[in-house]
Amino acid sequence: MNASTAVLAAARGAERRSQEVTDWAARIGWIIGLLLFVALIYWLMREGWKWRATLQGDLPELTPLPEAGEEPRLRLAGRYHGTTTAGQWLDRIVARGLGARSRAELALTGAGVSVVRPGAPGFLIPGDRIRGARLDKGIAGKVLTEGGLLVVTWEHGDRLLDSGFRSDRAAEHADWVDALGPFSPFEPPEGSQPIESTETTETTETTETVKEEAR
Repeated sequence: MNASTAVLAAARGAERRSQEVTDWAARIGWIIGLLLFVALIYWLMREGWKWRATLQGDLPELTPLPEAGEEPRLRLAGRYHGTTTAGQWLDRIVARGLGARSRAELALTGAGVSVVRPGAPGFLIPGDRIRGARLDKGIAGKVLTEGGLLVVTWEHGDRLLDSGFRSDRAAEHADWVDALGPFSPFEPPEGSQPIESTETTETTETTETVKEEAR
């Protein structure tokens, strides 16, 4: 009995060890397969990014930042979340470095809106190309809380663009909309009529003043 029990125990131990080896081999195989799948996804994303940049190759060079001069009327420190075709929050613009999300510092002067980005090229949105601004919640696939995004609409080449920024202090967004003037690239409902108001008129006059000084 003792000998038989010992033989059975040894057989079961050998079978258990065999199963453990088999399980480890399966796990390693799954891990390798998963890593290859992730690598494939990243490669496809990179190729898609390059393809999109090629399609947008006709986008003109960005206007360089001006020399330090006048004191900015407004400043904003926060994040740059990307640029899209105006009114199309998923149609991301990646050419000329506009696709790189980063920290950003904005300054509003007579020349326009200066965008300084650490680790990415800075650029100027000239005052005469600014079409206005609005509060929104999403751009370039990034979704935030309602009104948590400052979107500046501007013209570059033959494209109308939306650039999204989020201040570290969201309360500052309203000041920028007031300074640049409200604007939406979305078409109003058919048959609707714009409503003129004193506040809108004052904001428009402020915007025109900024643009005239930029010229």
